[in-house]
Amino acid sequence: MASLTTIKNIGPAFDEALTAVGITTAEQLREMGADAAYAKLLENGSKPHFIGYYVLHMALQGRPWNDCKGEEKKALRRQFDKIKAQNFDQDRSALETILNQIGVIEATRK
Repeated sequence: MASLTTIKNIGPAFDEALTAVGITTAEQLREMGADAAYAKLLENGSKPHFIGYYVLHMALQGRPWNDCKGEEKKALRRQFDKIKAQNFDQDRSALETILNQIGVIEATRK
């Protein structure tokens, strides 16, 4: 099993965030895909950030992080907005976020 950091563009901080939500190997991340992995990050309390989302896509394609441009970037933005709407609840309290992270309660949705 390869470390997450063997994937181009996955550095220590992204490795730590992914590991914290149970994604611990490069193979697991590749199998899961960028959308599902990013959704899992949001479900577990990570703040949404479009650059992180498209960097993850570029990483899994073996491309430089800043290679996303034009129509491809616009399409990824639409997908990011959809994932964010489905998996991030900005009204969740800090306590609810922690309880959700450890599996005590499910995320609340509007």
